[in-house]
Amino acid sequence: MASVKQFQVTFDCADPERVARFWCEVLGYAVPPAPEGFATWDEFNRSLPPEDRGSWFACADPAGLGPRLFFQRVPEGKVAKNRVHLDVRAGTGLVGEERLATLEAECARLVALGAVRVRLLPADDDNKSCIVMQDVEGNEFCLD
Repeated sequence: MASVKQFQVTFDCADPERVARFWCEVLGYAVPPAPEGFATWDEFNRSLPPEDRGSWFACADPAGLGPRLFFQRVPEGKVAKNRVHLDVRAGTGLVGEERLATLEAECARLVALGAVRVRLLPADDDNKSCIVMQDVEGNEFCLD
């Protein structure tokens, strides 16, 4: 039996392109080229029936190491805490004030992109400090 070698993370959202472009900036991901036969994603979207335009968007790690992120439009809004969330690993290997300073600097960058800072979870006996945040549509993630 073969093991899974790749996976993608799928987000339900209202505005797939907006959310995808936010995560591209956060993670250094790239929007893949438009489908064959189309010069741009806008041109591709204009070729679709009106109800399908902007219904999905994707981005990928240009180095090919991280998972592809797929964003699909759904009619219902977010009403509860995410069951799955991303941890953005900005402070790996850092501790104490150096870790906090790194997390705060990255938090400021992400807020400028449209994220919302929710709260700081300070270090305790079992966990290092992290900052709980929300993306441009309110999906929680941890800046770790």
